[in-house]
Amino acid sequence: MPSAPEPLPAGKPGPADAMSGAQQFAQRTASASARAVVYPESDGEPMAETDIHHRTIVDASSILRTRYAEREDVYVAGDMNVYYVEGNTDIKFSPDVFVAFGPSREPPRRVWKTWEEGKFADFVLEVASKDTHGDDEARKRRLYERLGATEYWQHDPTGDYIDPLKGHRLNAQGTYERIPLTTTPDGMPGGESKVLGLHLCLDEGRLRLFDPTTGELLFNHQEEHRGRLEERRGRLEERRARLAAEAEVERLKRQLAHR
Repeated sequence: MPSAPEPLPAGKPGPADAMSGAQQFAQRTASASARAVVYPESDGEPMAETDIHHRTIVDASSILRTRYAEREDVYVAGDMNVYYVEGNTDIKFSPDVFVAFGPSREPPRRVWKTWEEGKFADFVLEVASKDTHGDDEARKRRLYERLGATEYWQHDPTGDYIDPLKGHRLNAQGTYERIPLTTTPDGMPGGESKVLGLHLCLDEGRLRLFDPTTGELLFNHQEEHRGRLEERRGRLEERRARLAAEAEVERLKRQLAHR
C-alpha cells in the first residue's frame, strides 16, 4: 500500500483549492440537514480500564499529534466516536487512536462522520484490555477492513490477552494481511507502519514509535521536558567545570609568580 500522502504541490488554485481545509470542512457541514441529527459525543464507556492502558493511548496520540503538527492535512484522534451511517446515531465505534491523511487538521472534531470527512482512517491502534480484546480481534477488525483502514495495529501492554504487538495491512484485494515483526538493532521487536513511515516497537513491553529516517525514538512531552532539563543540567555542569578549571589555572599562576 502507498505511504502517507504528502500535501499536493502548489499550483493555480481553483475555487475549492483557494479555501483552506478547515474552510472546506466548514462548507461541507454548514447545511441545515447536516446539523439536524445530533450525534452523541460519548459512548458512556471509560477511556481505558487501567492507568497502563490510559497512558499508552495518551502517549501514542500525543506523539502522533506532535509529529504531524505542521501538516494541515492530517487528523489525529483518540477515543472519539466514529459514525459511518448518516442519520443513524446508534451505529458507532470509538478507536483508541486513529490517523487520517487528507481531512483537515482544523477545526477539532466532536465526533467523526465518515460521509463528511470522505473516509475513516489510514492508521488505527487499539490497546487490548480484558473487556475489549475480544471485540478488537473480531468485530472491529472486520469493520476496519470494510471501512478501508489501511493499517490496523493492536497492542496489549500487559500481554495477558493477545500478542503484545501485531499489525495488519490491507492487500490488493482489500483484505488484511499480517505485518511481519522483526527485531531492531537495539533488540526491540517491532513492525513497520508504511502509512506512518515509522516502526512500532516494544521496549520492555512498552509501545514505542521509532523513526528509521533519524534512527531515533519519538518521545512524549514528559520525556522531551526531562531531556531538556538533563541537557540544561549538563551545560551547567560543563560551565561549572570550566570555571573551576580556569580558577585553578589562575591559582597556579599566582603561586608560581610568588616563587
